[in-house]
Amino acid sequence: MKRRRMNKLYIGNLSPAVTADDLKRLFGERKLPLAGQVLLKSGYAFVDYPDQNWAIRAIETLSGKVELHGRVMEVDYSVPKKLRSRKIQIRNIPPHLQWEVLDGLLAQYGTVENVEQVNTDTETAVVNVTYATKEEAKVAIEKLSDHQFENYSFKISYIPDEEFVGAIIGKEGLTIKNLTKQTQSKVDIHRKENAGAAEKPITIHATPEGCSEACRMILDIMQKEADETKSAEEVPLKILAHNSLVGRLIGKEGRNLKKIEQDTGTKITISPLQDLTIYNPERTITVKGSTEACSNAEVEIMKKLREAYENDVVAVNQQANLIPGLNLSALGIFSTGLSMLPSTPGARGAAAAAPYHPFASSSAYLSGLYGAPPAGAFPHQHPLPEQEVVNLFIPTQAVGAIIGKKGQHIKQLARFAGASIKIAPAEGPDASERMVIITGPPEAQFKAQGRIFGKLKEENFFNPKEEVKLEAHIKVPSFAAGRVIGKGGKMVNELQNLTSAEVIVPRDQTPDENEEVIVKIIGHFFASQTAQRKIREIVQQVKQQEQKHAQGAPASQHSK
Repeated sequence: MKRRRMNKLYIGNLSPAVTADDLKRLFGERKLPLAGQVLLKSGYAFVDYPDQNWAIRAIETLSGKVELHGRVMEVDYSVPKKLRSRKIQIRNIPPHLQWEVLDGLLAQYGTVENVEQVNTDTETAVVNVTYATKEEAKVAIEKLSDHQFENYSFKISYIPDEEFVGAIIGKEGLTIKNLTKQTQSKVDIHRKENAGAAEKPITIHATPEGCSEACRMILDIMQKEADETKSAEEVPLKILAHNSLVGRLIGKEGRNLKKIEQDTGTKITISPLQDLTIYNPERTITVKGSTEACSNAEVEIMKKLREAYENDVVAVNQQANLIPGLNLSALGIFSTGLSMLPSTPGARGAAAAAPYHPFASSSAYLSGLYGAPPAGAFPHQHPLPEQEVVNLFIPTQAVGAIIGKKGQHIKQLARFAGASIKIAPAEGPDASERMVIITGPPEAQFKAQGRIFGKLKEENFFNPKEEVKLEAHIKVPSFAAGRVIGKGGKMVNELQNLTSAEVIVPRDQTPDENEEVIVKIIGHFFASQTAQRKIREIVQQVKQQEQKHAQGAPASQHSK
């Protein structure tokens, strides 16, 4: 899963009577959830979106089309005049327009260095265009705005340029080569990540000292570029840290953070909890001050984060067998108080526009935590968990929300969870439920099912005061079904008391071709998950006993 950078939008032509709550309500009604707070000024406002697709959707849905307190809103990318450069975005392009025709049209106004199509869920096409000069981009905007092609009218905006990326790379890559050589680090700049965003992630792989030195050099490069272009007086340092680590960085009553500020002469702020999402569990730590001061603060901040991380690794290793088959740290995505740990204590990146030196990025973190962790990440390496299949039943009317427009949501969910997710055909025209088939290891099951439960709640398929309860089916070997039931139903009763889920093993089932039978589990998310894990634990115990028995039988015959 890739780190998302914010796309800031400008909302103009607002009535003085408009409040931040009015805007939040409006965006919510149009199903355009905001990533953070609304920054309201007199007659205009700013909002953030986590990716360009959402930003485009907001612009297309609202700009020039929606009236609020008697005024029609204007919505566009927020790009200050001094930062308007060579990059523009063209929307509402006819989907059947040939690339050759578009290229010819763009070339009329200057030298086009790059044309990049943006993957969106809109019916019309969207492209980001980079001209050779600012002047050419300006002419293109003037000439092409509202350009009519058949019945389509082009919509054009300036979009943020990769302000410092070129300076960091240097001519023919010499600057970044020199940087990596001096610091003995590997530095990756993710230029294609979230095209159009103002900031680009940089991943730094090195020792703690190497990361800090590379970060210091990148800060120096960006500050020099800012001074020469007069694009900013001060370049802040931004560090990403997993939310589970931030509390210990702050310290009791903010003491740790205050001490770092006092010792280094910096001002440090941390992004609010409201900005966290299930896909992005990181907080942004913004450090302001001189380049030297920011670099010193980075060393101290990383020291605290690394210490917290190492303590968590020890704690998780001690408790790893509490719920068999499930990495405890996975529970962190549902704010249960248990940590969700990054995969390695190595640092990932700085950003161009604000150096970006996260302690644990989403992509590195999730691939390690939910896939095979990198060698050395944990003291004990375990074999990869076996694939599990769970059939989850959702209301028929919720199928569209789970699939998303053109299948976008279900694809994103599958990538996020690391699972295969398929929706079975309806059993009949009047079926009230549809079966979602989820295949993947325990952590993937946890994430996929959790997000489906959450989506049904978000989209109001259940009453606001009602807990989302779904039915899940798992298959167990027929020889283990009796153990799941227990003598006189004792085990099923214990499972139900322990998990708060309803557990049903239908009697008189005919085993399928794999000699398996169905166990039904009905309950809210955590109840269902705990029941699934406990049942699989019972099955595993039965299988181990069967294997021991099978291995022991020939030995006893041989000894006679």
